[in-house]
Amino acid sequence: MVPPRMRQSYDSVVLAVPVTVPYQRYSIETAHWWMGKALRALAEGAGISHRDFDGFSVASFTMGPDVAVGLTQHFGLSPRHIDHVPMGGASGIVSLRRAARAVQAGDADIVACVAADTNSVDSFRNLLEGFSRFSQDAVYPYGAGGANGSFALIARHYMDRYGATREDFGKLCVAQRDNALRNPHALMKKPLTLDQYMSARVIAEPFRLFDCVMPCAGAEAFLVMREETATSLALPFVRLLSAIERHNAFPDDPMQVRGGWVMDRDELYGMAGVAPDDMDFVQTYDDYAVISMMQFEDLGFCAKGEGADFVRQHTFTIDGSFPHNTSGGQLSVGQAGAAGGHLGITEAIRQLLGAAGGTQVHEVRLGLVSGFGMINYDRGLASAAAILARA
Repeated sequence: MVPPRMRQSYDSVVLAVPVTVPYQRYSIETAHWWMGKALRALAEGAGISHRDFDGFSVASFTMGPDVAVGLTQHFGLSPRHIDHVPMGGASGIVSLRRAARAVQAGDADIVACVAADTNSVDSFRNLLEGFSRFSQDAVYPYGAGGANGSFALIARHYMDRYGATREDFGKLCVAQRDNALRNPHALMKKPLTLDQYMSARVIAEPFRLFDCVMPCAGAEAFLVMREETATSLALPFVRLLSAIERHNAFPDDPMQVRGGWVMDRDELYGMAGVAPDDMDFVQTYDDYAVISMMQFEDLGFCAKGEGADFVRQHTFTIDGSFPHNTSGGQLSVGQAGAAGGHLGITEAIRQLLGAAGGTQVHEVRLGLVSGFGMINYDRGLASAAAILARA
């Protein structure tokens, strides 16, 4: 029998210098160019040289054939802690957890967590074709490719089982567009009404156009360090209170209706000494609204199957009840590949620093960020979450 685990807290670990390299719908630059822009912005924001980053964590779908260690030569880095986190939408929090343990152990002092992807005209097609062995062998040769079909299957099953409707999904999409209109980095610049959402062209039943994220190019990044390091650099910071990750949760479920969050959420809240109702905002991974709804349930904001009712009870806007994906989320900012898994973290840091500008929620102290990634046919394999606090 496995003894109960004793998990070390994240005391003294802080996050600083949130960076977004403004997105573009298409780019002729490589992922490396976007990473380099992010690294420069991190160094300038910290007031140090990029060579002072002795930890480097990277997530990207389009940096091949390079791997993380090859990038150190490209960028003139000489880290003593290095990580490549190929977990899609869970990459940001997984990177954060590993970086936090590295700085706690003294294996690094300042870890640059960077995610970036480019998007040329055929980037997305190439990504779908080579996404996984499952894609190559079992789906793509038969004319089905990409996440839209797989998530449509999950969404239809969820709707049939729990009574969620397209109007419920639409409410989340419309609220996020309202938030995005206050974010200068968001690619979606036009208001979205529920009627427009409902009448948009079909992509993969039950999904229509505004259910699906738009691929783009861009980068997100942040620094992880000990509080004493941030203080010595005179950097504003936020605290990491807790974080969890879980992979291939509930493999016996015939179709995914829950993720790994539910297995570890007691630890997530217990380590932080808080409860779901204490959160001032929530940033979920939102490649599709149904996955945000699943996270509301699995992270304890409502019971399983009550996600639709929860959506009907709140506005999800910056100035309303239950501020959610305050940047606009991927559904209205854009999905810059693996950077989508870091988007919620950089937005949460800005919120807690009081530096979110037009998307700022009033008087925030605590925020939750969740991640989800690596879809196969009927489920995403990676899930993660973290709670951050104002210093």
